[in-house]
Amino acid sequence: MRGRGPTLSSPASPAPFPVRAAPPALPTPSLGPGSRRGGASQAEHLSPASFFLLEARGPSNWLTVPFPAVVGLVSEHFSQAPQKLSSYSWYGSIRLFHFRVPPDTVLLRWLLHVSWDSGTPCTDVEITVHFRHGAPPVINPLGTSFPNNTIQQPSFQVRALLSSMLLDNTSVNVSHPAPGDWFVAAHLPPSSQKIEVQGFAPTCAYVFQPDMLVMRAMEVSILEPDVPLPQTLLSHPNYLKIFVPEYTQELLLELQGCVSSGSPSCPVRLTVGGATLPSNFQKVLTCTDPTLSCRLLLPSPPWGRWLQVTAESLAGPQVSVAFIAQAALTACRPWSMTFQRLLRNSPNQSHDTSVGQLSPGPAHQGLGRSSGVGGGAFCLLSFPVMREDIDTVSVRFQPMDGISVLVRSDAPSLLRLRLDTGMDSGGSLTITLRVNKTEVSGDTLVVACVNAASAFLSFNTSLNCTTAFFQGYPLSLRASSPVANLIIPYPETSSWYLSLQLLCPESPGVCEQAMVHVETVLYLVPCLNDCGPYGQCLLLRRYSYLYAGCSCKAGWRGWSCTDNSTAQTVAQQKVAALLLTLSNLMFLVPIMLSVQRAFLVEASVYFYTMFFSTFYHACDQPGEAVLCILSYDTLQYCDFLGSGVSTWVTILCMARLKTVLKHVLFLLGTLVIAMSLQLDRRGIWNMMGPCLFAFMIMAFMWVQRCRHRHQCYPTSWQRWAFCLLPGISMASMGVAIYTSMMTSDNYYYTHSIWHILLAGSAAFLLPPREEQTEPWACSQKFPCHYQICKNNQDELYTVT
Repeated sequence: MRGRGPTLSSPASPAPFPVRAAPPALPTPSLGPGSRRGGASQAEHLSPASFFLLEARGPSNWLTVPFPAVVGLVSEHFSQAPQKLSSYSWYGSIRLFHFRVPPDTVLLRWLLHVSWDSGTPCTDVEITVHFRHGAPPVINPLGTSFPNNTIQQPSFQVRALLSSMLLDNTSVNVSHPAPGDWFVAAHLPPSSQKIEVQGFAPTCAYVFQPDMLVMRAMEVSILEPDVPLPQTLLSHPNYLKIFVPEYTQELLLELQGCVSSGSPSCPVRLTVGGATLPSNFQKVLTCTDPTLSCRLLLPSPPWGRWLQVTAESLAGPQVSVAFIAQAALTACRPWSMTFQRLLRNSPNQSHDTSVGQLSPGPAHQGLGRSSGVGGGAFCLLSFPVMREDIDTVSVRFQPMDGISVLVRSDAPSLLRLRLDTGMDSGGSLTITLRVNKTEVSGDTLVVACVNAASAFLSFNTSLNCTTAFFQGYPLSLRASSPVANLIIPYPETSSWYLSLQLLCPESPGVCEQAMVHVETVLYLVPCLNDCGPYGQCLLLRRYSYLYAGCSCKAGWRGWSCTDNSTAQTVAQQKVAALLLTLSNLMFLVPIMLSVQRAFLVEASVYFYTMFFSTFYHACDQPGEAVLCILSYDTLQYCDFLGSGVSTWVTILCMARLKTVLKHVLFLLGTLVIAMSLQLDRRGIWNMMGPCLFAFMIMAFMWVQRCRHRHQCYPTSWQRWAFCLLPGISMASMGVAIYTSMMTSDNYYYTHSIWHILLAGSAAFLLPPREEQTEPWACSQKFPCHYQICKNNQDELYTVT
C-alpha cells in the first residue's frame, strides 16, 4: 500500500550570543530577486575593528552606535529568489544561498526576509540561519557523530523567531569581510515525528529570502614592498592593500614617524585581513607611542592574494595623524622537484641513489636558509601535483612521480592542492598519509600540516600549523602509527597546501641525513565512502552550484551515515520487511470471496494490489532486507494505483449497478486515478476524491432502492450487523491510523495494520452474490476438449 510520508526533521542547534545594535543608515533599495544595484553614495562608516552585529529590530533593547559619514564608498545590492523552508532532517533539507562578495568591501550586510505563503496565519517557529565564507556551512543540528578524523567546524548561526522577523527584517553585519564566496543556509526546527499525509491538513509554507548589501571603498592605496607610503588620518579611515606573492614566508608591516596634531601620543589602529565566518583571524595592531616603531609580523600570509589593511585614527574627529606605512616580504624560494628530476630519480633507481643526487647539490647547501625577495636560498621542496577531474565534485591529486613524497629534516616538503575552481567546495577533501615503519624507527617523526591559502613552514619552531589567517590541521606519522587520515568536509575555495617535515625531537642529529618517503592518497569526493551501506549520496544544486549530501536510512544518522546510535539491527530490518510484505496476504480473503461471488474484476484488482504492495514494500526497505523486481518508481506507482482502484471498485460493487454501467465506471475511475497519481502521487485527494464520488453513487443507489421497496436497504439486519458495520469500522480505523497515528518509529507496525484493515474491510463490505446468479456451468463440450462456460444473467462466455 502507500509508502511513508514526507521526510521528518530533527532538532536545531544552539544559538550564538547575539549583539543587538541599531543599524547604520545604509541604502536599502527595494529590488527584485537577482537584481544588482551600484552607484556612488555618501554612506556611514562602521568601525574597522573586527566584529559582527545581529540586528533584530522590534521590541528589544537597543545599543546605539554612532556612525560618522564617510565619502568614497559605493553601495551594491544583490538578491536571490526566495525559497520555501523545510524542517531539518538531513543536509538536503536546508535552503542554500550562494553570494560573491566583491574585493575592497568594507561593510557587508545581509537582510533576512521571512514570510509565510498561506491563507491562514502560521505558528511562531524559530528559524536558524548559518553563514560561512568560502564553502557551505558544516552544520550538525541533530548532534550526531562525525566519522573518525573528520574536522568539525562549528558554524556561525543566527536564530530568531518568526514573529520578531516579521516585525522588521533581521540583518547581520560583517565589517571588512573577506572577498569571494559566501554561503547562507537556513532551515526550520524539527517537526513532530508524525508522518503527515499531504493535503489532509492545512500546511504552512515559510519563505526565506536573504539580500546582500555591500559597501566598497573607491580609494584604496597600494602598499608596495620596501616602499614607504605616507598616510594622513582625519576622521575617516584609510584603506590600503598589499599583494602577497606565492612562497612568502613572512610579511612585516611597520608604522614609522607617527605625528599627531593634537596629542603627544600617536593613536593609530591597523586592521589587517578580511573577516571570515565562522572563524575570524583578523589581526589588529594598535600603536600609541610615536617614539617606538610599531610592527606586525605575519607568518605565511595568504599567497597570491591582495591583503586588506585599514588604518584608523583613535585621536578623535578633529585631530590629524600622519605616519609612514611600510611593508617587507621575506621570500621562501622553493626547490622544485620537476618532472625531469623525478624521471631521473624514478623507481628504477634506488631511494639511496635519489638521495645521493639531491644531497651534494646546491639545493641542499641552501636548504633551510631564507632571504629577501630575489635571494638565492631554498627553504622548501616543492613537489608538482597533477589534478585529475574524475566526475562532478570528484578530483584526484597525485604527485608527478606517482604517490610518494620525499621528506627530509632541513626543509619542509610541499604539495599544492588546487581547490579554487569555485565548484570544489561541495565535497569532502580526504587525505591519507602512509610511511614505511622501517624508515621512521626510534624517535623519528614525520609531521604534516594541511592549510588553506598558504603553507605552514615553521616546523622547527612550532607544530601548531597556524599561519597568519588560518588554523591548519596537524598530522603525524611514526613507527607506532604509520598511517594518518584527515577528512575536511566542504573545504573552502582556495589552494590548499600539504607540508611535511622530518623531526627527531630527542636526537636531532639522527635526522640530518635521514630521508623518508611518504605515500599520499589525496581525493576530493562528493561523499565519504559513498555514505556507507546505510546511506545514499545525493548531488544537490543551487543554480549552477553543486554540492553533495548523505541521506541516511535504517535509523543511521550523521554526516556520512556512520552514527548508529538509533540504527536498526539486521533482525529488526527483517521483521519490518516481513510485517510490511506478509500483511498484504490478507488480500487473499477478499480475492477468494470475490471469485466465489462471481466478482472477477474486483478479484483481479485485489490481486493486483496485493502483488505490487508486497513487492513495493520489499523494495522500500532501508536496510539489507531489500528485493526489487522492478524499478522503485514503477513499484511505488503501481502500489499507489492499486490502493486507489481497489477502494474505488469496492464501493461501486456495493452500489449494485448494472453490469455494463459498473464496468464502464470501473474503467473511467481507473483512468482518472492513474492521471491524478501522475500529477501528484502523494496527494490525499488522489484517493479521497474518487472514493467520495463512488460513495455518492452508492448512496444514491441505496436511497433509490429504499424508495422503491419502502424499506431500508440492505434489508437484512444480519447484513448490517455482521458485514457492513464491521467493514465500516475497519475502514474507519484504517483511515484514522493512516492519517493521524503513523510515525517514523511505529511505521512498520501501523502501516502493516493499515494493510490488514483495508483488506479486511473489503472482505466485509463486498456484497453477496445476486440471487438470480447461477453457478458457472459448462453448457457445451467440443471434441477438442474446449469448454464454453456460460453465465445466464450476464451472458458472458469464457473459453476454458
